[in-house]
Amino acid sequence: MDQRVLVAGAGKSGISSAKLLLSMGGEVVLYDSNAVLDAKAVMSNFEQGDRVSMIVGQLLFEDLRGVSLCVISPGISLEEPFVDMIRQAGVPIWGEIELAYHCARGKLIAITGTNGKTTTTALVGEIMKAHFKDVHVVGNIGIPYAEEALKTEEDSVTVAEVSSFQLETAADFHPNVSAILNITPDHLNRHHTMECYIAVKESITANQTEEDTCVLNYDDEVLRAFGQKEELAPRVVFFSSRQKLTEGYCIEESVITYHHDGKATPIIDIYDMNLLGRHNHENVMAAIAMSMAMGVPVETIRKVVREFKAVEHRIEFVREHMGIKYYNDSKGTNPDAAIQAVKAMPGPIILIGGGYDKGSSYDEWIESFDGNVKYLVLIGQTREAIAACAKEHGFNNIMFAEDMAEAVRVCAYYAEDGDCVLLSPACASWGMFKNYEERGRIFKECVMEL
Repeated sequence: MDQRVLVAGAGKSGISSAKLLLSMGGEVVLYDSNAVLDAKAVMSNFEQGDRVSMIVGQLLFEDLRGVSLCVISPGISLEEPFVDMIRQAGVPIWGEIELAYHCARGKLIAITGTNGKTTTTALVGEIMKAHFKDVHVVGNIGIPYAEEALKTEEDSVTVAEVSSFQLETAADFHPNVSAILNITPDHLNRHHTMECYIAVKESITANQTEEDTCVLNYDDEVLRAFGQKEELAPRVVFFSSRQKLTEGYCIEESVITYHHDGKATPIIDIYDMNLLGRHNHENVMAAIAMSMAMGVPVETIRKVVREFKAVEHRIEFVREHMGIKYYNDSKGTNPDAAIQAVKAMPGPIILIGGGYDKGSSYDEWIESFDGNVKYLVLIGQTREAIAACAKEHGFNNIMFAEDMAEAVRVCAYYAEDGDCVLLSPACASWGMFKNYEERGRIFKECVMEL
């Protein structure tokens, strides 16, 4: 690839894309709009002699001379003015997963949805590793796809957690097995309407054929209708935690069961799993469906599911202290995810919420408290809006905290024996924290200091 490529965004995704391009013989112009970014520190990621230069601050039209492709990081909105300038210059725009897809080999499993992506991706990854020799788990789960693409072989299996931001810039991206776990309001500050958000999520199937498989949540009305469209090319496999299906995966009494061609195959009892809550039962069913579509034996799937534990920052048990259980659900970055965490708690709840405003509505989250939340401790930019919403719904046991340490201390003071202190913010972490991982880590540190 002897091309000059503009890589927009100097974060983890952008650095990985740049390194992939350089390893293929390309020349990279790395651009970041942050004028005060330490360019020297960014450039330290590369070797002396690498064909890479950097621009910070404003991108000019003349900077695009000789550029044949732009690879844009998912955190950058396609409505940024410089993106429009790139389009006007006639330069194609790819995302990092599109670049990686073109460079990778082997089979690809891609998982999207508003909630449950990380848990499901991690579980599918573990199942694949138990059956296939060469497995790569990439995407939003923490390792950029571009970082692993050239390590893949024809017999490799890649499992990718894919966000709506990443799907916006996918063109030829073609998973052999895809899954859309659910669709609820999220990122409307970027996608603006639910119709746009839904269309982006559903686009994960755009290049799939009748030889491929798409796993969908039957209980999600949008996905049920989508899965029944005649023009949808891949074979559709449904799962349901609420209804019995004649075809697909469902829960009968307490056993996840696969129904196909008039036969019923029991997979695993939900009480034999380490994962809590209905949402996790759905994640497991989706993971099982994808794994069976990949030809993994039921015995292997059953063993891995039985041993699998929750991923970090997703309803993660931290410790029990003085009869109080502490749970870290920092990855609950939208109201629907936070609802699932509230429902999963084994006792009365002291809840820490609030953070960056993504344009979400908090009404359903507040309604889900249903007498189980005793106190709501709020932090971050959205605390006033959440407090006002809670009071409209008759919930008044609200306190504000200035930082995580104060929030944890307040929770510990008001909690009683048998209570659960839950961090499940229903908001993004930006503003107070770099990311949800840092927020969860600080919460756990504060809990351990009690």
